[in-house]
Amino acid sequence: MDIRRACRKDIPKIMDLLLQVCMIHHKGRPDLFRSGARKYTKTQLEEIIADDSRPVFVAADGNGEVLGYAFCVFIRHENDNMLTDISTLYIDDLCVDEKSRGRHIGRILFESVKDFARENGCYNLTLNVWSCNTSAMKFYENCGLVPQKTGLETIL
Repeated sequence: MDIRRACRKDIPKIMDLLLQVCMIHHKGRPDLFRSGARKYTKTQLEEIIADDSRPVFVAADGNGEVLGYAFCVFIRHENDNMLTDISTLYIDDLCVDEKSRGRHIGRILFESVKDFARENGCYNLTLNVWSCNTSAMKFYENCGLVPQKTGLETIL
């Protein structure tokens, strides 16, 4: 398993994985997520992959086939009235191809991202999980993550 920064040639597979993520969210919250949509366009992916402040990692097999990804964003609140000056690496999205799940690819990808955050002086690694995505919540709990804050809603 090779964990590396994403490049332009990975975009078609990343687009497929983005669709898988969307469908998980659509099934859980069809009131919020469109069926068949993707979080990013091809053009947006090209921009993100080229942006060092938004590193994207892929997990590739021995043949170079992308089996998963992790979209990340560096966050720093300097001179904030309330927050301390720490650097955070935020995982904006993490996905393993549904055909490759159960092979610990997600865990390897997550641990690599965590090492990257540590090597880049980050204080913590954060992410959000939709409560309807119970398998993702269980995965992250098994990776040692604990709740930092909770988002609540009421449907009007």
